Amino acid sequence: MTADTNGAATSTEPHVVLLSARDLPAFCPNPAMPVWNHHPRVFLDVASTGEAMCPYCGTVYRLKPGAVVHGH
Repeated sequence: MTADTNGAATSTEPHVVLLSARDLPAFCPNPAMPVWNHHPRVFLDVASTGEAMCPYCGTVYRLKPGAVVHGH
């Protein structure tokens, strides 16, 4: 795993970003994505199901196992 510029860990699976509760609200494109790959910013609801996919680029955002979401 590597960390993006927000400190969120990204998995070795292509296009999957693992998030902790402090990384919320989740949005795409995230700061680790190259500028040439940007699309309009969308906020993603990962709190209700633990996972969401960006409708523009297909990147999957997942809560880390054991992450506890408060107030989202």
